[in-house]
Amino acid sequence: MVASTTRASGTGRLKFGTFLAPIHKPGQNPTLLLQRDLEMVTRLEELGYDEAWFGEHHSAGSEIYASPEIMIAAAGERTSRIKLGTGVTSVSYHNPLWAAERMVMLDHLTRGRVMFGLGPGSLPTDAAMLGLSQIDTRELLAENTDIIMRLLRGETVSAKTRTHELYDARIQMAPYSDPLFDVAVAAIASPTGARLAGRNGIGLLSIAATLTADGFSALQHHWGMLEEFAAQAGRSDEVDRSQWRLVGPFHIAETVEQAYRDVEHGIEHWFNYLQHVAAFPQMDVRGTDKTEMIDFINTSGIGVIGTAEQAREQVQRLVDQSGGFGTLLIQGHDWANPAATLRSYELFALDVMPFFQGQAQPMIDAAERAEAVREGQAAEHRKAVEHMTNKYQAELAGKGAS
Repeated sequence: MVASTTRASGTGRLKFGTFLAPIHKPGQNPTLLLQRDLEMVTRLEELGYDEAWFGEHHSAGSEIYASPEIMIAAAGERTSRIKLGTGVTSVSYHNPLWAAERMVMLDHLTRGRVMFGLGPGSLPTDAAMLGLSQIDTRELLAENTDIIMRLLRGETVSAKTRTHELYDARIQMAPYSDPLFDVAVAAIASPTGARLAGRNGIGLLSIAATLTADGFSALQHHWGMLEEFAAQAGRSDEVDRSQWRLVGPFHIAETVEQAYRDVEHGIEHWFNYLQHVAAFPQMDVRGTDKTEMIDFINTSGIGVIGTAEQAREQVQRLVDQSGGFGTLLIQGHDWANPAATLRSYELFALDVMPFFQGQAQPMIDAAERAEAVREGQAAEHRKAVEHMTNKYQAELAGKGAS
């Protein structure tokens, strides 16, 4: 049994959310897909999820959000509590001044519910349309992250990158959040994200925490590197494990057999996308048919296709391996049909989240205490019933005698 007191060390209540790239099968109605995703976020808020992140991609046909900021604006009007993040803004493609200022505006529109994820841009086919190489995007990420954080912290910035130049640039509005909304840098397998997060005193978003050969084993190393660079930059007091988010795929059902049947709907597209379409060599997923694919998810440790109990074990593995983090984000996918996918999120909220948020164990303990004393209490109950029965019969006898 996983106890509710087991949670990300030093962070208190473990938070949960979703990370929507998304990965939809091409050829479907994009209008309806966008609407469905927004409806999903609304339902996740009702279920008690804490966060929803929206990706940015411009090619390859599956990840259809061209602007996570627009998705946040739309979701913000439909929700009132759940936090909404860019997962991530491909800052290498954008003027850093406008990227930062748009997030400040969204911070006001959502009354402090935005989160700003920064990344280089994951699809090489996106960058190629801008004439940028993969080396360019990573170098621009470092340059633009520095500029963006200076702007968000109220500085006036003059800077020149290979794509933009700023002259005495300054954001005209202060953030709604005090002092600033959460900002996090994406990390996959390399130390780039951890280095930038530490140097700038911001959070880390481990998008491929379980999806790469080195991602899972490198979790503690990445956070240690973040702390090292934060110390060098004099920002140790600004970084905290509560600002570390891990992403992983899950699909759960009432039984293992049902979960397996569910994901036969669309798991082949997800594997095909990572194996043959998106140029993510780090994400080495293997399998040539549905059975092999499902087995690979479970046996490799990438994720869980199964039950809530198996999902709890996976979350606990991540807590133990990382040494503690703040939020687990369920990777959005279309392994199952929409109804089964929603049911998976519901079961996760019902039977997984409470074990890491201090909600499950008190009820379990209460049930165990009651069970432990049941025999004695039952005997006392029987005695009480017998006593009152005898008393009542004696009263009746007394009335008859009179």
